Amino acid sequence: MLLPARSIGVSTGVLCFFAIGIIGSLSGLSPYTCSIRAALGATVAYVVAGAAVRAINAILTQAVIASEIRKTEKPRDSGS
Repeated sequence: MLLPARSIGVSTGVLCFFAIGIIGSLSGLSPYTCSIRAALGATVAYVVAGAAVRAINAILTQAVIASEIRKTEKPRDSGS
């Protein structure tokens, strides 16, 4: 049920790398400048996506735990 943080982070980083590289190339920047900016952008995207997925996983885990607690408490409440 948990999302794969590393896989999503890497995919986001690679996508960002190519997007920034293509945009920089179309803007007329030198290949060196494009590659440096793309690498920095990919690194930032990887870190941000990884943190976001970990946060989402924490929320999902807490929701599952709360749901299980509610399920176990219902039978006790219904008895007289």
